[in-house]
Amino acid sequence: MDTSLLEKLPSKPYLIWNPFLREEFMMAINKYNNSSAPRPDRISWKYLKLIIKDNKCLEEIINIANTCINLGYWLSHFKTSSSIIISKPNKVAYDSSKSFYLFILLNTLGKLIEKVIGERLQFHLIANNFIYPNQLERLKQHSTTDAGVVLIHLI
Repeated sequence: MDTSLLEKLPSKPYLIWNPFLREEFMMAINKYNNSSAPRPDRISWKYLKLIIKDNKCLEEIINIANTCINLGYWLSHFKTSSSIIISKPNKVAYDSSKSFYLFILLNTLGKLIEKVIGERLQFHLIANNFIYPNQLERLKQHSTTDAGVVLIHLI
């Protein structure tokens, strides 16, 4: 009997995804500006911050996030987006796409859940040394001092 290549590979331990914590959502939402543009669901960050101050509402949002992770399914509501096109100032001609800014706005609640997932993934990647040590952009625990050390090393 011939076994497939996949069956020959040793199995590796996998990460158990723990349920989300209230603190993760509170830290993530505080990073958003109250005066950002309205999103397709018409919920501003200012109002979402007020909503999650109610413990029952926050529990329901966490339940939605945990259910999405457990089922491996992202709600179509969270995939809805709207695009805003703004012309760049002081351009000679506006006949090229490079003359415009494009902003894509996702639904507020989906954006918050994505932020919490991203924060957790980044923590696990850094904690388990899955990221190349010289990767600096937009990562926590990677400061300008680290960038300077890398630059000196390259010189």
